[in-house]
Amino acid sequence: MQLIQVAAVALNQTPLDWTGNLKQIQSAISTARADGASLICLPELCITGYGCEDAFFSPDVQRRALHALQKILPLTEGIIVSVGLPLFHGGALYNCACLIADQRILGFVAKNHLAGDGIHYEPRWFKAWNSPHVSQVEIEGQSYPLGNLIFECGGIRIGFEICEDAWAARRPGRDLSQAAVDLILNPSASHFAFGKQEIRRRLVLESSRAYGVSYLYSNLLGNEAGRVIYDGATLITGNGALLAEGPRLSFQDVVVTSAVIDIDLTRMNRARLVSFQPDQQGQSERRVVASFRFPQIAPDPAIPAAATWETSQAVKAEEFSRAVALGLFDYLRKSRSHGFVISLSGGADSSAVAALVWLLVKLGIAELGLQTFRSKLSHIPELTQATASDDLVFRLLTCVYQST
Repeated sequence: MQLIQVAAVALNQTPLDWTGNLKQIQSAISTARADGASLICLPELCITGYGCEDAFFSPDVQRRALHALQKILPLTEGIIVSVGLPLFHGGALYNCACLIADQRILGFVAKNHLAGDGIHYEPRWFKAWNSPHVSQVEIEGQSYPLGNLIFECGGIRIGFEICEDAWAARRPGRDLSQAAVDLILNPSASHFAFGKQEIRRRLVLESSRAYGVSYLYSNLLGNEAGRVIYDGATLITGNGALLAEGPRLSFQDVVVTSAVIDIDLTRMNRARLVSFQPDQQGQSERRVVASFRFPQIAPDPAIPAAATWETSQAVKAEEFSRAVALGLFDYLRKSRSHGFVISLSGGADSSAVAALVWLLVKLGIAELGLQTFRSKLSHIPELTQATASDDLVFRLLTCVYQST
């Protein structure tokens, strides 16, 4: 029985906040390591933040992303970490995941399918990777592979589907399964929408069953920038079973979800699949082999239960109130605003907004505690004297009555 402990991470990042983003990544790696994880999946573009928009084109942004990557390397001693960043190569920009093992960059996987509908505009900044061949990219005088890579670390094969890749009709997962990959990592920047978590859950569960793999899904969290809210969903599945599901819409900056996966069981179940047709040719160019020693661990049958509100009959109302409350909190602290002003008529709209401000305080204090909640809003000096939630609401919310 070959068991490994893995972790999927949700991060609340801010575009171009190099210091803050790196601090969150360091915290995530440290927490996951302390939990016993030897493989950690961080979200899509977590080094720069997802919402950099046209700043992605800046050579300085690209250089600083690589500089941050170098700072992450020493944190990965004895573990494997995937981290997302933009990568400039051959005159084009690619949305990439970098796999690091024991302080060594093993290579970069570029996103195949770009999100270009709804609120997403990835084709404006990135090129989709459509080449079957592997290229070489030079960083700090070292050459690394770039392409649809398959990593073999300590005898365990690892592949990637980056967010939209898993939602496309011709997704990479099929080829990865034929290459006998044991574990698929999906670093995502998937925005919040009503009912979307149930679709994600089905997608990740069915992917692990149909492809005969273990599947890790990580996501961004909170109002990163502008009008987009991410719910921080994290999922770990194996052989069509849910192994772990992390809390959504957390007020924490870092949420780590861990599980123990059974590599031998995964391989046995895949071998039993009649539909499994291994590709015995054409994989050598894509494969990156690295020596790595996974620690021996004991089985862990526990499955963390989802938050009680996730199974509520009023889950849509729960999602709405929690998503907006978190979005208001993040917008308040990241824009360094000092509060909210509402034109209060007494109607449903203005009353709902006032209630949501109250809810952001209630939920924030319940999860973070009063002191940490205030420290996240330390740019508002008036809050230092607040000792209760009602006092915080009074100082954050100003209502101007305008009758209808």
